[in-house]
Amino acid sequence: MITKFLSVKLTTVLIAAMTASAIDVLPAIAGPERLAHVLASEVTRPPAGWAEFCARQPGECATITTAPRDLTLSPEGWKDLVRVNKWVNETIKPLTDLEHWGVVERWSYPDDGYGDCEDYVLLKRRMLIQSGWPREALLVTVVRDQKQEGHAVLTVITDKGDYVLDNQTQDVLLWSETGYRFVKRQSQSNPNVWVSLDDTRPAIATATSGRTPP
Repeated sequence: MITKFLSVKLTTVLIAAMTASAIDVLPAIAGPERLAHVLASEVTRPPAGWAEFCARQPGECATITTAPRDLTLSPEGWKDLVRVNKWVNETIKPLTDLEHWGVVERWSYPDDGYGDCEDYVLLKRRMLIQSGWPREALLVTVVRDQKQEGHAVLTVITDKGDYVLDNQTQDVLLWSETGYRFVKRQSQSNPNVWVSLDDTRPAIATATSGRTPP
């Protein structure tokens, strides 16, 4: 009985240590073959949901044009990304805008504990900015999944590549490993200016691309 108890306890400790180690490990710098950074193209129209969000909450969108900033991703910074992504994904319950607000599209902070994909993104972005992360490195992004459905994620621009926080997975992935086709995102210099993305790859299914309703 004692041996069995110690075995179970040791297994628990090992699992906890492995989990902690996985969070602590920084991703390797992405080489050209892994497409570290998605290329931005010309200025395009912001999503209607963002424009309406800014009309309702102008204080959240008031800004000045600044120089683009790529984040130097430290081990502590990587842990922050993983923790914020996991906490928001586990805390906010998925609910469509139609069920939540009675309208097809409404971007808002999920302060009541419910939201769809862009609401998860807004909360993650706010939490990271409040923790001292530069706004210029945290970009709301529109993608298409393998079903050609629209979806929103948060792109984090770092010296190791563009990483994605997504409500569909607890993993923080390099953009080119998500299986999505990237359409447009906020510019680094001004969050109210959006740019098209040069991603001609088709969206593909990945091991982590099984999705619940956004």
